[in-house]
Amino acid sequence: MIRACGALAVLLAGAQFAGAEPLIKWVPSADRINVEVTGLDDAALTAVREWSAAKWGALFAVRVQQDGALVMLGAWKADASALRFTPQFPLTPGVTYRAVFDPSQLPGVAADARHVTSEFTVPVPPLAPGTVVTNIFPSAGEVPENLLKFYLHFSAPMSRGHIYEHIHLRDEVGKDVELPFLEIDEELWDPEMKRLTLFIDPGRIKRGVRPLEEIGPALEQGRRFTLAIDAAWLDAAGQPLAHKHERIFRVGPPDRTPIAPGEWQLAAPAAGRSGALRVTFPEPMDHALALRLLRVTREDGTPVGGTATLADAERRWSFTPSRPWQAGPHRLVVPGTLEDLAGNNVGKAFEVELLESGTRRELVESEKLPFVVK
Repeated sequence: MIRACGALAVLLAGAQFAGAEPLIKWVPSADRINVEVTGLDDAALTAVREWSAAKWGALFAVRVQQDGALVMLGAWKADASALRFTPQFPLTPGVTYRAVFDPSQLPGVAADARHVTSEFTVPVPPLAPGTVVTNIFPSAGEVPENLLKFYLHFSAPMSRGHIYEHIHLRDEVGKDVELPFLEIDEELWDPEMKRLTLFIDPGRIKRGVRPLEEIGPALEQGRRFTLAIDAAWLDAAGQPLAHKHERIFRVGPPDRTPIAPGEWQLAAPAAGRSGALRVTFPEPMDHALALRLLRVTREDGTPVGGTATLADAERRWSFTPSRPWQAGPHRLVVPGTLEDLAGNNVGKAFEVELLESGTRRELVESEKLPFVVK
């Protein structure tokens, strides 16, 4: 048995057959790759022209190498110069195929004539990088000095592992900030691997802890910083990003004030229509939590289905119902776990101070803001 392998080139294999040397070739044609046997005389080519598919399959078969047993579907033909097999479907990139020509099936050829074999792996075409960073939140031009986290959104699923090699926080002169992120093995991806939650190291935020005292804050009020994403970061298909991405922002004073829903402005929609309920915050909210946690109910607690969006650098939340509004009292339910950019919750700051009694302030379960649809 003689084997020949290669790419989109002519693949050859020889055998002893009536003084000739049959050769197997893999020949690209349009959207197919035909498999041919050449080197046969006119008598052999004439003898097989009227054969059935079963006899053709015994003479000249193409199989998927991994499966081995099943002969590929297709059409056989003998012309003036070669036997030709055209697969019914295009060959699959990355898959190895094996062609076997058994000359003993031809009239007058010895039963022990050696088979001619050839294996061919269809090349996988290189993929053009296409995945990009679509958004980074918060999107505000200014963030508090004690910013808690970023959300990185990608246009396609990304790969897991070594992510911190590709994310850099740089100051206004291009110097990397030393260890700004909370680097954990359990990378915080959403189920689709398209959103990464990136925490600033809390030790660089909370007062009175060693990293902040010894190294200083990751972000400093009054300065500009750049969050830079390397193009070398691989997506789930193993391809690098289409291009690097940078998000430039300035740093304002720290925010240690709890969220106060009573200060929000609600613009109620009209009954019988599908206009949006609009809520304006005095400060940006956490993008992912605001979209996931805020909800609308009727006065009796019945949920109102619909779609929420954020705009104006996460300062305006809009809710569009799936059905026209019913007249009557409604509520905007604000869970206590909602956060602003600094991680402050409803009624509770991220840096919780001991009260005079020596106990800590408990997290509010939720607040309900009433509004009336007229």
